[in-house]
Amino acid sequence: MPVGTKATVKTMRPEELKEVGTQILLGNTYHLYLHPGAELIQKLGGLHQFMHWEGPILTDSGGFQVFSLGGDYETRNHSGITASSKSLVKLTEEGVEFRSVYDGSKHFFTPEKCIQIQCQLGADIMMALDECAPADSSKQYAKKALKRTHDWASRCVKEWQSNVKCQMSNVTKQALFPIIQGVVYDDLRIESAKFISNLDCPGLAIGGLSVGESKATMLHVLETIEPHLPKDKPRYLMGVGMPEDLLEGVERGIDLFDCVLPTRLGRHGHCFTHAGKVNLYNQKWQTLNQPLDPDCRCSVCQNYSIAYLHHLIREKEILGIHLATYHNLHFLLNLMTEIRAAINADKFPKFKKQFLQKYQVGMRGE
Repeated sequence: MPVGTKATVKTMRPEELKEVGTQILLGNTYHLYLHPGAELIQKLGGLHQFMHWEGPILTDSGGFQVFSLGGDYETRNHSGITASSKSLVKLTEEGVEFRSVYDGSKHFFTPEKCIQIQCQLGADIMMALDECAPADSSKQYAKKALKRTHDWASRCVKEWQSNVKCQMSNVTKQALFPIIQGVVYDDLRIESAKFISNLDCPGLAIGGLSVGESKATMLHVLETIEPHLPKDKPRYLMGVGMPEDLLEGVERGIDLFDCVLPTRLGRHGHCFTHAGKVNLYNQKWQTLNQPLDPDCRCSVCQNYSIAYLHHLIREKEILGIHLATYHNLHFLLNLMTEIRAAINADKFPKFKKQFLQKYQVGMRGE
């Protein structure tokens, strides 16, 4: 799912998102609630109409940003003050108080309010409010955070069930995905997988991964909880988007992914290719009159040379950022299409092996 944090996937028009094969977008509740405001978006017809996107939209609860951005305003705007995010976030069983990253104003999120905001936005899939405890949390704290996450999930479900229909949504009833947590502790992850799976929701998410732990640890957590997840509900791994991670995640039963990496890397001149990741700033591309990725069918690779992309990125031209972003999104979305085809043909293990062999050789060469 391409990430449209502030009701836009950076540099991409909705028509172009369709061109690259986007089926569903992700929006950020925290940022949209603060700017321009959920009430305004609702008044203007909901997020779909506001951003001219006819397909499904998933919105996160905003909880991750509340905890990760809690101290940014004070630290950034008042020299001499060294305050951590934790000191500016007040956490209670009722909810969480935080300061806006934009102007320092105080706000309070409860599970119920997060559902109400997402209803105003008109998301097709909403996320439950959770506490994403740091990867290095002690087990004692991880237990407390897990209990809070489960309590909040239950309250989110109750609030969600009370909304028979959200007027801004394209569906009869918005879907709600509660989130599995538990840091890196096997028993807590299993406990959470069982609890979240038993909630009466159409899907579920796995949070608290790709936040500082090793990839081996992330994959171990996925393997640990997989036997405890229902087979008939979609599984969403939050914040993961490198090509190799998509393959490893699918192999472990994951259906949905989101990540800012394809757009963020594109803005910094880094592109995925079948032969590994390419740094367009590298001088060796200056005179190479060939596509960025000869195996890619996107319009960038069909119409522009890597020498031209190198020139645009070096000159910091907006077109260069746009083309790199376009290609990266197409690459990952096409990879998922190829994965689905390989699964349907019962050839996924072979496909994964062949893809990674070529991709990882390219990475070593880069």
